[in-house]
Amino acid sequence: MATLTVTTRGQVTFRKDVLQHLGIEPGGKIELDLLPDGRGLLMAARPTGSIEGFVGLLSGQTSKVATIEEMNAASQRSWAGEP
Repeated sequence: MATLTVTTRGQVTFRKDVLQHLGIEPGGKIELDLLPDGRGLLMAARPTGSIEGFVGLLSGQTSKVATIEEMNAASQRSWAGEP
């Protein structure tokens, strides 16, 4: 068990081995769930995606315009493992 010291400003510094164990890199975020018995569950925050972040992701990457039928056919081929 790792013991950490809280500063007068209420901050805690995690040792490198603890961050590596949690899979947290510099600039990463940590999630803390406060449990009713006074404990906390600490884990690396996982990025969440949204449809808003996905829409327009490939905008301007190609000049080809596909019809709905072409997109459906490509999707079916992909699920079937065909090129």
